[in-house]
Amino acid sequence: MLFSSASSAFPPSVALCRVRYRGGGGAASATCSPLSSADLPLRHIPGDYGLPFLGPLCDRLAYFYFEGRDQFFRSRIRRYGSTVFRVNLPPGPFVAPDPRVVALLDAASLPVLFDASLVDKRDLFTGNFLPSTDLTGSFRVLSYLDPAEPNHAPLKRLLFFLLASRRHALVLEFRRAYGALFDAMEVGIAKEGKADFGAANDRAAFDFLSQCLFGVDPARSSLVLDGPRLINKWLLFQIGPLLKLGLPAYLEDFLLHSFRLPPALVRADYTRLVEFFRDSAGPALDEAKRFGVSRDEALHNVLFAVCFNGFGGIKFLFPSIIKWLGRSGARLHGRIAEEVRSAVRDAGGKVTFRSLESAMPLVRSVVYEVLRMEPPVPLQYGRAKRDMEVASHDARFPVRAGEVLVGYQPLATRDPRVFERAEEFVAERFMGAEGEALLRHVVWSNGPETETSTAENKQCAGKEFVVTVARLLVAELFLRYDSFEIEVGPSPVAAAVRLTSLKRATF
Repeated sequence: MLFSSASSAFPPSVALCRVRYRGGGGAASATCSPLSSADLPLRHIPGDYGLPFLGPLCDRLAYFYFEGRDQFFRSRIRRYGSTVFRVNLPPGPFVAPDPRVVALLDAASLPVLFDASLVDKRDLFTGNFLPSTDLTGSFRVLSYLDPAEPNHAPLKRLLFFLLASRRHALVLEFRRAYGALFDAMEVGIAKEGKADFGAANDRAAFDFLSQCLFGVDPARSSLVLDGPRLINKWLLFQIGPLLKLGLPAYLEDFLLHSFRLPPALVRADYTRLVEFFRDSAGPALDEAKRFGVSRDEALHNVLFAVCFNGFGGIKFLFPSIIKWLGRSGARLHGRIAEEVRSAVRDAGGKVTFRSLESAMPLVRSVVYEVLRMEPPVPLQYGRAKRDMEVASHDARFPVRAGEVLVGYQPLATRDPRVFERAEEFVAERFMGAEGEALLRHVVWSNGPETETSTAENKQCAGKEFVVTVARLLVAELFLRYDSFEIEVGPSPVAAAVRLTSLKRATF
């Protein structure tokens, strides 16, 4: 397995690939030339943290307001002539105990973050701060545990069990929930000339997850239609210090980034979610004891996995898929529609796991390209377990034990020394054998796409689930429509996508 914890994160030979595309929408071809990391010069890590309090404050304002996140990192790459450097990352004093990090911003340095023998992931899921455990039933849930902690493996196995036990419901419940979403989009376009995908996606996502994983219709539960609203509010209290909501800059920075929002303000909402999951997730909770987990801890972990990882992931990923496909135009839409409909005809008129995997290579590639261009979780963290060296494409850098490392994926996965036309959305990028080889650089799941999530690593437990539902979204869209058009508005959180036309399928 590539980048497995059994091998060094800095192999003697680092393969740097240049990827070229054949005309007419052909697949990628790649040529690789091995470079020895031992031959790279040893450099001190450039950059500094500035004065106490003032340095983190200035970096935070630049990150959110003066430059924006992407330009914040790019400007420092230019300033230091390096993709590895020291910097302060938000939220900073009073929220994070220590904002000082070492940024890793290319495809050569990023993989160190996936090597459990080199980095500790303890309490680094949302960055260099831990949200109050009052928001998770007083438990440090799975996402905040390092693989070396005793509860990590049992909790992850419980989530694997939940996903596997309800696999049979996935396709049916997805098509039901998102079929209803597209019906609503058509009505909205007919009435208003446009329809907001984001709000409808939130409702469809929670409906799908509840029906698929628990066989429960949330509209007929104690939540009625409040589920998405309660989850979004709860999410804000956990990741608010990392968000930009569009309020006046200094007011927002003071209220959102300088202090933690009091968990007491969302306690009643979280209690309603807990009651729903206690009633709905019974079969999974019944299995907790078999995995060595208390029922109460299992309850809060299942809630977190569904609401934060599942709902939160779909909330960010699906608008991105619609956005990138919408911008790609009718020609690509026609190719995808032909592939999807042919695969479904060959499968007896049904969408199946087999047809998704073996008969829709363009759909598969499109999903991976969206995950490369716009990973749902852009920042990944780890704390160095020992003194070591981190290698970029151009140099080696000494890192001290205890230093926090952060990878900003949208730069590392758009590395022009790995991907040609790295800043462009290339739908067929991951097709064919050469494209398949590039999947090692798609790391949205806290690990390479070529690796498997296990109880012993930190790769997303729902990695395959996410990729499958993303493919199902594309398949459902092009089973129903030949093409569609969008407009994208400004949004501080997920892409604000509105559908402006949906052309019904004609073949």
